[in-house]
Amino acid sequence: MEKVKVIQIGTGKMSKYTMRYVLDKGGLIVGAVDVDPEKIGKDIGKIMETNDEGIIISPLEQLSDILKKEKPNVAIVTTMSTINDIRDVVRTCVCNGANVLTTCEEAFFPSNSNPIVYKELDALAKANHVTILGCGYQDVFWGNMIANICASTARITKIKGKSSYNVEDYGIALAKAHGAGLSKEEFDKQIASTNAMSEEERKKLMDNRAFFPSYMWNVVGWLCDKLNLHITSIKQECIPVLTEEKLESSTLGVTLEPKMVRGMNAIVSATTKEDILLEIECIGKVYTKDEEDINDWTIFGEPTTNVVNHQPDTVLLTCADVINRIPDVIKAPSGFISTSDLPAPLYIVNSFDEYL
Repeated sequence: MEKVKVIQIGTGKMSKYTMRYVLDKGGLIVGAVDVDPEKIGKDIGKIMETNDEGIIISPLEQLSDILKKEKPNVAIVTTMSTINDIRDVVRTCVCNGANVLTTCEEAFFPSNSNPIVYKELDALAKANHVTILGCGYQDVFWGNMIANICASTARITKIKGKSSYNVEDYGIALAKAHGAGLSKEEFDKQIASTNAMSEEERKKLMDNRAFFPSYMWNVVGWLCDKLNLHITSIKQECIPVLTEEKLESSTLGVTLEPKMVRGMNAIVSATTKEDILLEIECIGKVYTKDEEDINDWTIFGEPTTNVVNHQPDTVLLTCADVINRIPDVIKAPSGFISTSDLPAPLYIVNSFDEYL
């Protein structure tokens, strides 16, 4: 069987590992594109910090030409956090017959936050007989791991989760999505304005492709879909995390002054027809030297179970999940699907070929 061919879209911090892991699992990288002039023209080996691979990073404008020439099986998109932001790139990949795997957080379960673009891309993928799949850290640590614990519980009353990560590790798009670098007033206007929003107001935003979900909004949708729960009400609250002392941000390229926003705590709460409550929060911020990643979940009921992951390497775990999902996206039904409709990801022991 021929090697799985992959094109990398976005050659920032995540791609260092996604490309390396593709090669480790017997895949072939046939192209890479970016918008950053400092990366365009470089060999992908420079990004991976390995030997040159003979693949030069091209400008995004050449994406369609590369897809037509190389005919990759999969496009890995590691750029932005909303499906509005990645829509055009995904359309280009799909129309050229490439399956799409993306770390875009909203793509994890987009039907509950941007149904317009979701339906558009779903129809386009089906028409071109390819699959779009959002995955990454949340696929396991906010999704399948939690669903598996629920499967060991006789009666559930509440699912409570809390996850913290350093926005410095992911790049500028994620940092800005968390309000890092804003003033408190700018944060309240740009991000927190949805906190007290009515269902009607939120629907209007969704109909206009203007609703900005926190990452846990889509995770709540995923969990309820996986567990066959039916949401009766849902809300989110975005709370700024302010800088107490001067804090350097290499990702933003600025010094955060005291009282500037260094990130946010986003809390999503939902009630369900089955009387199971969900209260899930994610904390993304520029870390101080004493802070670290943590993933802490409790399933309340009979029995109550708590699971804590101390210092999970969220970047490497995200990239590994993406790569281990490559066989799944190739074999999955056409359309913009959710990993909630797929089996849990498997560790690729040797090469992709063995799983296709």
